[in-house]
Amino acid sequence: MHPSRAIRGRTTRLLEGRRVLVGVSGSIAAVEAPRIVRELLRHGAEVRAVMSPEATRIITPEAMEFATGHPPVVQLTGNVEHVTLLGPGEGQADLYVIAPATANTISKIAHGIDDTPVTSFASVALGGHVPVLLVPAMHGFMAENPAVRESLEKLRSWGVDVLLGAATEGEAKIAAPDEVAAAVLHRLARGALARRRVVVVGGSSREAIDEVRSIANESSGGTALALANQAYYRGAVVELWAGALEVAVPSWLEVHRWRSVAELLALARARRASLRSAAAVLVPAALSDYTLDPQRGKISSRDRPTLRLALASAPKVLPELRRLAPPPARLVGFKLLAGGSAEALEREGRRLREESGADWVVANDVANVRARESAVLVLAQDGPRRWLRGPKEEVAGKLLDDLGREIVDAVGPPPSAGGAGAAGRARSRSPGRRRAGPRLAGAA
Repeated sequence: MHPSRAIRGRTTRLLEGRRVLVGVSGSIAAVEAPRIVRELLRHGAEVRAVMSPEATRIITPEAMEFATGHPPVVQLTGNVEHVTLLGPGEGQADLYVIAPATANTISKIAHGIDDTPVTSFASVALGGHVPVLLVPAMHGFMAENPAVRESLEKLRSWGVDVLLGAATEGEAKIAAPDEVAAAVLHRLARGALARRRVVVVGGSSREAIDEVRSIANESSGGTALALANQAYYRGAVVELWAGALEVAVPSWLEVHRWRSVAELLALARARRASLRSAAAVLVPAALSDYTLDPQRGKISSRDRPTLRLALASAPKVLPELRRLAPPPARLVGFKLLAGGSAEALEREGRRLREESGADWVVANDVANVRARESAVLVLAQDGPRRWLRGPKEEVAGKLLDDLGREIVDAVGPPPSAGGAGAAGRARSRSPGRRRAGPRLAGAA
């Protein structure tokens, strides 16, 4: 068995049965192409490669053959490879990814020039309405060249997605393999959550004591991040409302920050349109049950060797989210206990569901907060309780798949795609949030 087959589907099987063609053009970033291919394989894709002559001067065809398990196309022959792999009929690729895409290749594609296998494949893909994803890599000055920028805008107007990497050291870097894989997963998603809005509220709240101290609940934010990532991989339009996190947030997620319970409630009211349009709102956040009136400045520990705090009940968030996101939106609450039995988890989970109006409650023990493996009890309105066990990402995926089936039963299949790249339209940044939009820009 070829080594490429041994890793296929190791991370997820969301790309199983999907054919992805990776075009490699002549940037030094071509050395990243095998890593990108392998990341796609780990999600279950079948991957083939095509290389420009300049790319073969940087990375050998043998390296790409090792990565994909297939000899790459390095020149067009009587087998008309560009038509065979991207033309109509059986075996047509589902997506053409050009990574890296050089300034030269981008401009050629925008002007219909086919003088390398990579650009000829692009011509067939665009003419045959096969989705195209460009992953540029070039010197920073080249990226600012008006001709290159104009070419990219033209390609975006044709429905081509453009995934931009970091701009550092004077270079427009190629996006990382996990970023490319996330863009491919999102673009090719066809399940129950595709093109539906999902809001995930995660992290822990911080209730200020003074201007430098706070009280907080324990939470790593790992469950929220797993849910947000898995929803994005399934094609959802994801918002992550993030309190304090101990985990890094990837570039592809749209993030809105909050600190205290009061700030979270204010954010919910400000984002009421998103909540009204959401198919699901999931709340694995560790929210404080208590708050206090913070003191101005910093309390002096020299002057006050002991400190008494007067805590008051904090407002409840789930009922307000239920009000702002009425059915058919699915509201999923999370209940955390410490050292409780399975019976106690179920009892407290059902109580939370009744008190908050949540459709589902997911109950677990505090021992799982920082563990990679999770064991959670899922309590839905209809049907028996059930346990989900495994790595956090796997449990998050199973939970979302079950939730997606309920959403389809309630409101029907997801909306049809609004054109190539519709989920990746350019968005602007504003204080307090981070969006993936400026980095994955699609058709307007």
